[in-house]
Amino acid sequence: MVACLPALAQEAAQNAQIQPVGQEPESQEERPQIQAIAEYGGVLTPKGRLILEPEFQYSHESINRMTFEGVSVLSTLLIGVFTAQDVDRDNYTASLTGRLGFTDRLELEMKVPYVYRDENERINVPIEDSEDDVFSIDQDLSGDSLGDIEMAAHYQLNRGQNGMPFFIGNLRYKSTTGTGPFDIDRNSEGNPLELSTGTGFHSIEPSITMLLPSAPAVYFANLGYVFHLEDNVNQNLSGETNDGSPVNVVVGDVDPGDAVRLSFGMAYAINPRTSFTLGYKNDFIGKTKTEYINTDDGSITRVESQTLNVGSLLLGWNYSLNQDVSVNLGLELGITEDAPDTTLTLRMPIGMNVF
Repeated sequence: MVACLPALAQEAAQNAQIQPVGQEPESQEERPQIQAIAEYGGVLTPKGRLILEPEFQYSHESINRMTFEGVSVLSTLLIGVFTAQDVDRDNYTASLTGRLGFTDRLELEMKVPYVYRDENERINVPIEDSEDDVFSIDQDLSGDSLGDIEMAAHYQLNRGQNGMPFFIGNLRYKSTTGTGPFDIDRNSEGNPLELSTGTGFHSIEPSITMLLPSAPAVYFANLGYVFHLEDNVNQNLSGETNDGSPVNVVVGDVDPGDAVRLSFGMAYAINPRTSFTLGYKNDFIGKTKTEYINTDDGSITRVESQTLNVGSLLLGWNYSLNQDVSVNLGLELGITEDAPDTTLTLRMPIGMNVF
C-alpha cells in the first residue's frame, strides 16, 4: 500500500502554493494526478493513463519454539518430554501489475505474480529412557510456480472539495491460479513433498480507502474485509491411528477463515522528488474449518485452526526519476507473533498515456 502514497505526498507539496488543500483546481489540467495505492486503491490516475509496475518482494520468517508435554510435580521439577522446533521460511515473489484509468473515477487493475518458496524445519525430540540420544526430523521443502492472479477495481466516491478527504471504494478478487496446499505432491503417508504457491481458494475483498492531503503530507487509512470462499477439496489422505492401524481419510469441505484488514499512516514529502512513508497494518484472520471423512466407517471429524493476528510496521521510501518513472522501496517489520519477521518490497511504477 505504501508504493504510490509518496507520489501523492510530493504532489501535495508541489501544489501547496498553488491552492488551499482540498479545494478543487480551477482547471482540469491543474487537477492533482495521483497514482492508485497498490493493493488498496487511491485517488485515481487520469482517464487513459496506464501504469505498469514491476515488483520484487522478499519475506523471511523464523520460528524457534520449545514445547513441553508432561506434568509439573513441583515448581522446579518437570516430568515429561521437551520438543525443540526451528523453522526458517523464505518467500520470493516477482510480479507485474497493470493499472488503467478507464475513466476519471474508475480504475482497473491486474496483478500477475510468480512465487518461489523455501522452508527448512528441524524438530528435536529426546528419545525415551535415554539421556543422550535425540530423535531429529530435518525437512527442507521448496516450491515455485505462477501465483494467484489478482484483479481489482477502484472507484473514487467524491471529489475531495472544501477540505474533505478523498474516499475510494475498492473491490479485489484473488484467483486460484497458484498451486494450492491441496494441489501439491505428497508421499504415501500424506506428508507434503513441496510447498504451495497459492491459497487454493477464491477470495473477494471489498474495502474503502481514505486519503487526506495536508501538504507536505498525506494521511491515509484503509478498512477491508476478505471473504474466503468455502470449497470441497475431496482429497484422499492416508495415515495411521494411535495404535498404528492404517486409516484412509478424505478431506471434505474446507472453509478458510475470513479476515478483517486495517491500515493507516502518513506519507511525507521531503522535497519534490523524495518522500517517505510511515504506517501500520493489521490483519485479523478467523479460524479455518476443515472436514475429515473416514472412508472406512463414514465418520466425520471437524477441526478448527487458531485465529491469527498479523500486525506489521510499514516503512517506505520513494524517489521520482522523472514525471513517468519512480522507484519505491518498502519495508514491513512484523510486530505480532503471527507476522513474518521482515518483508522487503522493491517497485518501479512506469506511467504512460494510452488514450
